[in-house]
Amino acid sequence: MHTLAVVVMDEMPVFEVTLPCQLFGSPPPGHTGPWYDLRICAEDGPRHVPLRGSSGHGDLPGLFGVNAGHGLDGLRDADTIVVPASADVSRDPSAPLLDALREAHERGARIVSLCSGAFVLAAADLLDGRASAVHWKHAETLARRFPRVPVDPAVLYHDHGDLLTGAGCTAGIDLCLHLIRHDLGAEAATAVARHMIVPPHRSGGQAQYVASPMPRPGRGDGLGPVLDWGVERLHEPLTVADLASRAGLTVRTLHRRFHTELGVTPLRWLLTQRVLRARELLERTDLPVDAVAVRCGLGSAPNLRAHFSREMGVSPSEYRRAHRTREPAPA
Repeated sequence: MHTLAVVVMDEMPVFEVTLPCQLFGSPPPGHTGPWYDLRICAEDGPRHVPLRGSSGHGDLPGLFGVNAGHGLDGLRDADTIVVPASADVSRDPSAPLLDALREAHERGARIVSLCSGAFVLAAADLLDGRASAVHWKHAETLARRFPRVPVDPAVLYHDHGDLLTGAGCTAGIDLCLHLIRHDLGAEAATAVARHMIVPPHRSGGQAQYVASPMPRPGRGDGLGPVLDWGVERLHEPLTVADLASRAGLTVRTLHRRFHTELGVTPLRWLLTQRVLRARELLERTDLPVDAVAVRCGLGSAPNLRAHFSREMGVSPSEYRRAHRTREPAPA
């Protein structure tokens, strides 16, 4: 079982603390595979930890709280450690917490920050030279306080494998779903997303802020119809020009619309959908890798391996071995 520890500190904003508890605390309805062993850790714990009402760092103090069942010793054998939003972005946390995070990272634990939790990882010198995501309103402060950290205020999250940083609010949901997808497979992440009524996948490279809401499947407005059309035809050699033609737009205009509505390029969206389809097929069928490549539109096994390994960090075969959780469905 994967042990996941959430670090809490006095006056942290309640929203970011509850996110990992909600997503990792218990499996979604109908899930029968492995799940996480969640623990809440605090310095001088076990104890009750007071929280703030929101990430404003000044409102509703003491109105909420969480019971931490472990002290910092709970980090010593954790596989993943999640640090929610910082209690105060102008000050570093305690030396014992920073030492515990450094020791955990040195022994191979995966360290994750949500929103301004990046300030905690930066104070522990874990983010030096690593592109890091943070809520756009904290980007300037993070860059000023920690000049060795390359701050990227535009994206939802960054994944370096051993270190992951996410932007604020709902981007924390995207990052947690990304972790579940990596650890337990696309089916488990989709089940959690369905239970929470949120989109099952937004790429980490997607913009934090877009001018229009994300198109939902089956909607008739915005890019929704052409996205639905494209998803149904991933097995075909679709191009950006094909998407533009279906939308009745020029390629240049389609690029602008994708940037406005999704925050990504059409080509990036198409590649993400193909990799998602490949993951589903690898999890749920016994199709050989070359057949999976054809079904998801990447054409050949070498092409699939190249794109899949770059996006996921493992080969298709390794992914299948790690994430097969049930009897394969008929091809």
